[in-house]
Amino acid sequence: MPAVFFMMPANRIKSILLVLLMAAVAAAQSGVDTDQAHEIFSEIGSILQDLHEITGFKIKHRVPAEIITRDKVKEFLEKRMKETTSPEQIRIEELTLKKFGLVPQDFDLAKNTVDLLTEQAAAFYDFHRKRLCITDWTPSATREPALVHELGHALADQNMNLEKFIKQGEKSDDGSMARLAVMEGQASWLMAEYLARKAGQSLATSPALLETMAHSIESGASEFPVFEKEPLYLRQTLVFPYSQGLLFQNVVYQRMKQNSFAEVFRKPPVSTQQIIHPDLYFSGLEPTKPALPELPDAHGYKRIADGTVGELDHAILIEQYGSREESAALSPHWRGGGYALLEHHAPEQVVLLYAVEWDDAQSAGRYFRLYRRALEKKWKRLEIKSENDTTLTGSGDDGYFLMKLTDRVVTSLEGAENPVSPVR
Repeated sequence: MPAVFFMMPANRIKSILLVLLMAAVAAAQSGVDTDQAHEIFSEIGSILQDLHEITGFKIKHRVPAEIITRDKVKEFLEKRMKETTSPEQIRIEELTLKKFGLVPQDFDLAKNTVDLLTEQAAAFYDFHRKRLCITDWTPSATREPALVHELGHALADQNMNLEKFIKQGEKSDDGSMARLAVMEGQASWLMAEYLARKAGQSLATSPALLETMAHSIESGASEFPVFEKEPLYLRQTLVFPYSQGLLFQNVVYQRMKQNSFAEVFRKPPVSTQQIIHPDLYFSGLEPTKPALPELPDAHGYKRIADGTVGELDHAILIEQYGSREESAALSPHWRGGGYALLEHHAPEQVVLLYAVEWDDAQSAGRYFRLYRRALEKKWKRLEIKSENDTTLTGSGDDGYFLMKLTDRVVTSLEGAENPVSPVR
């Protein structure tokens, strides 16, 4: 499923943040003295040397840096969006999020993406231009951490080619998010470790410091008005790569020490599940691919999107339509998921095909009941035609639907033009 910034082969909105590699350290609203910022730039060489000693990555060339204004950040974002994303791709991604009920029906994806990233930007590393930028409103207290974070990206780029790393993960939405968590998590870990060493400490020997850092990332973004107004899905997919990626990098570092920094690029996690549960990264557990339901009469329909729906997606969906407690209990039982959108223009009709597999029948049954609640909440109108423990049919705002539970798999077909009967 396309995370607005990060995750679908047809999805290019994610490339905006992947291109920018925004720092997790959010900016305050006060201006800064440009001369002071240039003083920070004078420290680039020594910071890179320290990061080299931590990671083993070679410093191959200098990293150009500049100060950038808020207007220039927004201009840069809008330009990059036009360069990498067509209006049709934005429409499809927005439509996908709306079909799952993760954003309101009147939600403007492009505008919200630019507004949110502009608000959150403290610094970014543009790996197309191989240049680092710090915003002119970044307060002095966060300039150095932001610089260290972005230099972590720059050093990784010089050794591992971030653009290539990103493109290799585009076949899987969930895998793309996992790769973003590798990049942002590593840069966040390096930022925290750099600051800890200056204070005579280390993340490797201070679990409390690690947890404090992860929590500060999650809580820090919530201080900003645009962020606070965004749907849950946007907020959590923005923060996840930094906070959860930080914890993932730390686990890999504990096992592999300096070799960990290159290893997560050479052998990246394939799912957000492996990021959330690093032991599954080491065991090599890969997601399953449950079969999608079939539209009985697909004549005249065109498949406009398809992709994966990972553990992170389900954790957010369950929290949105259930509770945080239900999400924490159920989402770790996820095993694999996918979706597709079919579109018919005469009459206008968009069908969602969705399937998710769980690791046991009990978890699948729990999700079947929870997703029924999701249908009730995401639509203004829900009319049930037939219902039992394994099948639900009826109609909603989008058209007719059929939801089924088969052993460990839950499937849902939503938005059909005609009633859909279960195959017996």
